[in-house]
Amino acid sequence: MSKIIAPPPFLKGAAKAAAKPSEVIKERSMLLQKQMLGDLFHDLTTAKDTGRKVVYTFVPGNLSELILAFDMLPVYPEINALQWGMRKKSGSLIRDAEKYGYSEDVCTYVKCDVGMFLNGNIGPTGEKLPPPDLLLLSYTGCFTFLKWFENLQKLYPGVPTAMLHTPYAADGVITEDMVTYMVRQLEEDVIPKMEMVSGKKFNPEKLSRHLGLASESEDWISKIFDLTKIVPSPIDAYFAGVYYIGPINAGFRGAESAVEYYHQLYLEVAERAREGRTPVTPEGELEEERFRLVVEGPPNWTHFREFWKLFYDMGAVVVASSYTKVGGLFDNGFRHDPDNPLESLARYCMGCYTNISLPERVNLLEGFIKDYKADGFLINSIKSCNSFSAGQLLIMRELEQRLGVPVSFIESDLVDPRYFSYANIKNRLDSFFQMMDQRKRVGGRHQFSKPEQTSSGEQCSMILPVLQQEGAL
Repeated sequence: MSKIIAPPPFLKGAAKAAAKPSEVIKERSMLLQKQMLGDLFHDLTTAKDTGRKVVYTFVPGNLSELILAFDMLPVYPEINALQWGMRKKSGSLIRDAEKYGYSEDVCTYVKCDVGMFLNGNIGPTGEKLPPPDLLLLSYTGCFTFLKWFENLQKLYPGVPTAMLHTPYAADGVITEDMVTYMVRQLEEDVIPKMEMVSGKKFNPEKLSRHLGLASESEDWISKIFDLTKIVPSPIDAYFAGVYYIGPINAGFRGAESAVEYYHQLYLEVAERAREGRTPVTPEGELEEERFRLVVEGPPNWTHFREFWKLFYDMGAVVVASSYTKVGGLFDNGFRHDPDNPLESLARYCMGCYTNISLPERVNLLEGFIKDYKADGFLINSIKSCNSFSAGQLLIMRELEQRLGVPVSFIESDLVDPRYFSYANIKNRLDSFFQMMDQRKRVGGRHQFSKPEQTSSGEQCSMILPVLQQEGAL
């Protein structure tokens, strides 16, 4: 009879976690944001009765404050898709889109949206969503968005389309010419079409008021995610973070309700930090923070709870992630400016995570790993999302070389359940956690060196040694 081998110390927490009750426990803030989104969907389903106009648009580079200034209601197809995914109902919509002619390689957000249209445009709450009165494409680096709107134009023939083209800042510099180019588009195309559809004259003072409220929300959001620098972190900035960013990404940025929500959320999280408490998971408060991670890439939505459980069973907390910045990089200091409304919208779009260069992304993630005292860096690469997945292996190798931090790479998809392999992901994560555990046993938490500086005193930022070594630059 073989001898029973005791599990390694870093696995002991998993056994404890498995014995916890399965009832989902949600923080009060999660319930609040659920109510806000529920109210939005109700307003959408009654839009035709109330006379409010509906804008279909996207999260990255969204013009939430401008939409609010015209009293219009936004529909975000990505949010509909992820909510279908979390309800485990996106698979059938994707298959319907594929039967309609969409390739297996097409973004699954797109196919979920098309499948929803083919099935009567019933939203994730079970209520029928109104067709768009305006298609507002704010392009911020994801080429799929362009093709997505071409398809929406075919599905909704005759609906006006406004496009705001955001220049790509390859060297990380936003020039005045780029700002002027975007402001001209807003003045000459976007705003006139919104006036035509809404029947209302553009009111700059009203836009400025919404931008001021947006700036207040952004202050609170930055303070909330800054609290995860504390050890232990009071929240998980990825799995719980996607709930926290829900309101600003769903059309509430610039609304008074968002300021109230984020203020309350900050008080809640700050109290947890003051008491030294760990994050709340679906199965209760985490017993112990063992590993602090920075994660790149969106989460998997179809198996969201199982995916999260793989982390909290091991005491792993995500203290920073790129995905929760997709609606805006506010912790870098950007704020919407009510005194320069259109210029502010232009700068916001150009600074979106999907519009920044690969070297900038690496530098941003490097800063997260250092500032948030991370033990490891993980990439969840999404099969059907070229916008996020391109260059991720290079990002991982670059960060490993710069910082010597443990890194790992897993793969899944946004809302296609066929591409979530629990066993494969668990195997990869187990190896990753074991590697971090051994590293901490040998040398404790990794101490990062100060950023290298140029002869002029500026931090090195735009050169990737991995690319240089391989002759790609």
